[in-house]
Amino acid sequence: MTIDDRDPRAPGEHRMVTPSRSRARDLERYAGLFAARTQVMRSSAMRDLMALTEREDIISLAGGLPDTSSFPAESFAAIMGDVAVDSCARSLQYGPTEGLTVLKSCIAEVMAEEGTHIDAEDVLVTTGGQQVIDLVCKTLIDPGDVIVAEAPTYPGAVPTFCSYEADVVQIEGDEDGMRIDELERALDRLREEGRSPKFIYTVPTFQNPSGTTMSLARRQRLVQVIRERELLVLEDNPYGLLRYEGDALPTLYSLDGGEFVIYLGTFSKILSPGVRLGWSVGPPPVLDKMNVGKQAADLCSSSLTQLFVAAYFASGRWQDYVQSLKEIYRRRRDVMLDALAESFGPECHWTHPQGGLFIWATLPDYIDTTDLLARALDQRVAFVPGRAAFLDGRGASCMRLNFSGVGETDIREGIRRIGEVVREQIELYERLTGSRAADPVPSCEPTPAEPDAQLADVLHLPPLAPVRRRRPDAREG
Repeated sequence: MTIDDRDPRAPGEHRMVTPSRSRARDLERYAGLFAARTQVMRSSAMRDLMALTEREDIISLAGGLPDTSSFPAESFAAIMGDVAVDSCARSLQYGPTEGLTVLKSCIAEVMAEEGTHIDAEDVLVTTGGQQVIDLVCKTLIDPGDVIVAEAPTYPGAVPTFCSYEADVVQIEGDEDGMRIDELERALDRLREEGRSPKFIYTVPTFQNPSGTTMSLARRQRLVQVIRERELLVLEDNPYGLLRYEGDALPTLYSLDGGEFVIYLGTFSKILSPGVRLGWSVGPPPVLDKMNVGKQAADLCSSSLTQLFVAAYFASGRWQDYVQSLKEIYRRRRDVMLDALAESFGPECHWTHPQGGLFIWATLPDYIDTTDLLARALDQRVAFVPGRAAFLDGRGASCMRLNFSGVGETDIREGIRRIGEVVREQIELYERLTGSRAADPVPSCEPTPAEPDAQLADVLHLPPLAPVRRRRPDAREG
């Protein structure tokens, strides 16, 4: 509750009003003060759903939530106790903007685990991986500058790109990740227009939201393209260590050597999002400017959580913890794939990720998942509608499903509930049209009702990957 202005009906007294009433009434009062960029700023779909999904009666398959309940409480208490005894004053003090040296060594260890070797001194510690995206945009983007991204792309990056008024060109992808041939055609077209992207944004490994992974051949070709054209790539790699099957692939940064690739990493998915610690390595001139931008944003990331992570790494148990997460998430992925095969009809298709946290499902094109979400919430289950991953209103028939944040029983029940409302929509369509719905080709074509040509120039997205159905007797984990 907030205190409003004096109530004219009761001179000299104040009355309490709800924030929503105050916000609505005061909008006109402050509208003239807002910067022009606020007109294109977007709210994050995941953030909007967070308040709803905190309700105990909601099964959330929406957020990219890791299973923090698996971190032993006694270990947390012991590590915090060590920090209090050994580094109390230091943990409560400001730190250098670029991060504490002891944490940078831990980051170099994490990257080496994935075959990417760096000098710890080259690391910029950030307040979560999300801050890296913001700092790269702050450093490189003026209004109207071009960013190239995948289609679909990480929904959390969309509000950031919009806030900096970028012109986002999205490149189609398939089961092997972003199509580099389409990227090259888009780059040629931009060059003919006298334009060049400030950077290419990609989540090449277990992509958010699609779950797909860029093949080695495409990684090598992408690095060749950026070196030939002297373009920057922002490689977002939160999930690289969360592989459940298949062979590990080199990071773009390791293939490039750090000359044209800016690498984004985070502890959110391999330890805890609550520590709010990410990092970046890349071309030194770019990192220097990002460091200055971070100074203006938050002075430094939390010394307390940096020392917590460093103490945890000193215990030598972090690889064991990541391995335990992989075993949990592998079982949950398999449970979700089984549940999808049982509860979604043949009209629906979805990806089969080799790792990460997400499955991307495509429904018949006459179903709008934004509308479907409202029906699903009535059934107390949530997901992220596909439009959140595009900048042109596309993705209306798609949804992102997270399997890491809830247990196996809730996954089965959540997918069953979504499947129920999907079947209701299919049956309604059949009754209205008088014919049985055809099995459509998966598509996320632009939705004419919500074009936004000023925000994006987006290419067509073909099917990401055919469904790989599991046998009914497959292991549930």
